[in-house]
Amino acid sequence: MMNMEELKGIKKNVLLKDHTTFRIGGPAKYFFVAETKEELIRAISWAKENSIPFFILGGGSNTLVRDEGYEGIVIKIQMSNIKCQIKSKIQISNCFVTAGAGASLARLVSEAAKNGLTGIEWVAGVPGTVGGAIRGNAGAFGGCMADNVKTVEILKISNSKIETVILNKKECGFSYRDSLFKHNGNLIILSAEIELRKGSKEEIEKQAKKTEEHLEHRRNFQPLIYPSAGSIFKNPTAGPPKFSQSEKLWRAGALIERCGLKGKTIGQAQISEKHANFIINLGGAEAKDVIALIDLVKKEVKEKFNIVLEEEVVML
Repeated sequence: MMNMEELKGIKKNVLLKDHTTFRIGGPAKYFFVAETKEELIRAISWAKENSIPFFILGGGSNTLVRDEGYEGIVIKIQMSNIKCQIKSKIQISNCFVTAGAGASLARLVSEAAKNGLTGIEWVAGVPGTVGGAIRGNAGAFGGCMADNVKTVEILKISNSKIETVILNKKECGFSYRDSLFKHNGNLIILSAEIELRKGSKEEIEKQAKKTEEHLEHRRNFQPLIYPSAGSIFKNPTAGPPKFSQSEKLWRAGALIERCGLKGKTIGQAQISEKHANFIINLGGAEAKDVIALIDLVKKEVKEKFNIVLEEEVVML
């Protein structure tokens, strides 16, 4: 059995608020940064051998950590230099980009553009990493990860072994803001093959302009100056007949706004006045405040519209 000293780099009682975009959350009993596949396997093996629960963390952009923290080991897949960190590598081959789970989405967009590839511009401005985006089938401006993913390399963990497996798109079980990986913590994303297309010089310039438009839209309509976890709720996949004429009327943000909840504050957590599907940290917010707002929103929307909103944010 591997002892703690053998897992070089492991830390104890690390505040998770420092590792999420929400800047909220208590300590992880153990914390480890995995920069390579081998380090990731060692950390998971250590956790299993010692019967310690584990949680895989990417950029922390869609995660709310509870105030009491996590009584296990949080394994962070490091986002770092493309040259030396295996988990963050992006390699271009024909019209495919192979991206490590720890690679940032911003770098995915820039590397594709530098190599004259197009088709991933919709992701511009989306925070987080490739692995997290695949796990939640992140999407924006009409695109989503399922549109671009060809294959996903994973670690498959069982009681007897840890093995590397390649899944095709169908096997990933993608649906709206969802995937197989969200429901099975024993499938850990290592990398993905992203399918793009070769663009002409004119098309690349056009897409660069579109990328900037997407970024400008986010600056104008999202509360980017405050810590948040991004969209708190999924948009409903169906609405009552009276909403059928305009999809925008029953998007989560619109429903919350029509309940008069914009600006509602509990503690230092607030439903953003700029975009009602964002809960922001005004400074010193606690997870219990955010959870209270989430519960309030779900109650009000259910009573007013008979729609049950489902959380997009992951709670740890």
